[in-house]
Amino acid sequence: MTEIVREFVGLPSPVAGRAGAGGHPCQGLYHRPAGARPATAFIATHYNVDFAEHYLAGYLAERGFGFLGWNTRFRGNEASFLLDHALAEIGVGVRWLRTQAGAERVVLLGNSGGGSLMAAYQSQAVEPNVVPVRGMHPLPAIEGLPPGDLFVALAAHSGRPEVLTSWLDPSVTDETDPLSVDPALDPYEPANGPPFSPEFQARYRAAQRARNERVTDWALAELDRLDGTRARDRLFTLPRTWADLRMIDPSIEPSDRRPSWCYAGDPMRANYGVFGIGTVSTLRTWLSMWSLRTSQCTAAPHLARITVPSLVIHATADTGVYASDARTLFDAIAAPDKRLHFIGADHYLQEPAGARPDAADLIADWTSERGG
Repeated sequence: MTEIVREFVGLPSPVAGRAGAGGHPCQGLYHRPAGARPATAFIATHYNVDFAEHYLAGYLAERGFGFLGWNTRFRGNEASFLLDHALAEIGVGVRWLRTQAGAERVVLLGNSGGGSLMAAYQSQAVEPNVVPVRGMHPLPAIEGLPPGDLFVALAAHSGRPEVLTSWLDPSVTDETDPLSVDPALDPYEPANGPPFSPEFQARYRAAQRARNERVTDWALAELDRLDGTRARDRLFTLPRTWADLRMIDPSIEPSDRRPSWCYAGDPMRANYGVFGIGTVSTLRTWLSMWSLRTSQCTAAPHLARITVPSLVIHATADTGVYASDARTLFDAIAAPDKRLHFIGADHYLQEPAGARPDAADLIADWTSERGG
């Protein structure tokens, strides 16, 4: 078995200082075969999940590649996320791979939510387009980002605003009361389903979008209210974000997924719990990451600027990413050399046994075919 070296990488950020306790804003682990300086290296980053020990890192290192599991300062700090700042800190990792690790080619690996994030990075690198959120200054550090040479989307969502909106419970009538409910839109009211009628699904999806827009209206109004005061921003909570009808009704977009299940377990229990995406945000984080109207974390516009060889991999037993998401991503990519591949596995490739090495083989072979 190939010996794998894991090197800690801690680097300064172009937009944030080092922590008083000593930690660098940008941190990760570089995995490589012992005694080698791979010419091709992967980098994987997420909006807030720690990817330093990403589950594919060791597998791809065993296959002769470098792998930088990379974190911006927003790891575990989703409530404060700003897209332009995150892109600047991803650029720190890409530059390190090229200048310090000896990588001649860099593969951007967008896994799960990281799919739209890494797409935004490549998009900004090749055709600068990201603008600061309201009230923030333009960030020079996102000009001249080093682009990737290949792009891989693995079990990737369509974007942060899209995934949150499709998971929102539109029956919430009072954002300050997690128990408020409109029975006519309650996905857990037996009279509504499952199965859910096409008419209910249409009303439900429209109401989900309307809820996202209401929160955006409120966030913009709050920024107006805070203007000129001692406060520049504020935190707020968002209840009930585990209510995608597909989580509850397996007849909607049938797949190999476990029915009545989500990443947090039973959907109804998760929906009324305190853990979920978008549950805590600042006003500007909402506008930067979650708002359908203002966020630049939607994948499709960025994918339209990606022309490097691209691979989209969909896990058919995923409980939160569906075949329609994968096809939407694939269709949006501008690259003439692109491939869509389906694998029988769950979101994290934990089941069945062997899914992770199989995925690593697929990615390694695809990369090698393109000169890596």
